[in-house]
Amino acid sequence: MLLHIAYLLAGALFLWKGADFVVDAASAIARRFGISELVIGLTIVAMGTSLPEFLVTLTAALKGIPSISFANIVGSNIFNLGIILGAVAMIKNVSGSKALIVRDIPILFGVELLTRLMVSNGQLGRWNGLVLCCIFVGYLGWMYYRCKKPTGTESTAMCEVTSDSEVATWKDYMLLPIGLIAVSLGSQFVVDGATGVARIFGLSEWLIGVTIVAAGTSLPELVTCLSASMKGKNDMILGNLVGSDFFNFAGVLGITAMVQPIAINHGELLNMSMAVGAVALLWLLIRTRGKITRNEGILLFAFGIGRWLFEIWRSAA
Repeated sequence: MLLHIAYLLAGALFLWKGADFVVDAASAIARRFGISELVIGLTIVAMGTSLPEFLVTLTAALKGIPSISFANIVGSNIFNLGIILGAVAMIKNVSGSKALIVRDIPILFGVELLTRLMVSNGQLGRWNGLVLCCIFVGYLGWMYYRCKKPTGTESTAMCEVTSDSEVATWKDYMLLPIGLIAVSLGSQFVVDGATGVARIFGLSEWLIGVTIVAAGTSLPELVTCLSASMKGKNDMILGNLVGSDFFNFAGVLGITAMVQPIAINHGELLNMSMAVGAVALLWLLIRTRGKITRNEGILLFAFGIGRWLFEIWRSAA
């Protein structure tokens, strides 16, 4: 028990400092190459903070533990858009750019809905994974093309670069990979410690995956968003969460399914539907005012906590 607690404390330290490095270095490098903070949040920061999900999901699939593999992704996405976004919005309103509202969130909704349809037969196969990976690569390529040849106010806003601080130095190029490694290691420590404690109390693998492992692998997003909020990097907050969720489904699940098809049981389909519902709720809320207010943050946070309580109740029933 003491060893598991030590893992948790060490993981928290790695996560916090690593997130600081990622936010500072990524923002500076973005300005250096003329990339907007929205795009850097949707890509580099999002993929970096999703490394724990990728490592845990792929490892669990290869070890023949599909419950943890799939539950980790579904649980992480609901945790991101419910508990993390809700918590950050309760501290300070989170605004969303027009590009996020009219393009990125609908694309995320479409990818999650497509994944829900794909797993209806009880498996996410290699061809399904290939389709998801193609969507992911195509999305990144399209974003790069739009920023290279911006047309219209949407593309201009997406590619707009802020210059309110200094551009990158050689230290930033060192701190970015160090930060990404730190958040990856930190989340692994947190997951190992939390999972060890949970198994002492006899919790099921599915419940561990959809709650503790999902929360542990989402901690990089949590600390990165809190750090970005405190540093005034508002575009990076929602961009990080939406980009991370998109990468989780299109990239992580896609690559994992191509390597090892993932078996899905009937109980997991309900959580997949809830993940789709979380994106729909976010889209509905942010379309009204262009931001997530404190009251809406409370609603999202309650949605995330409610899903956890539901899973605990269902596991105990």
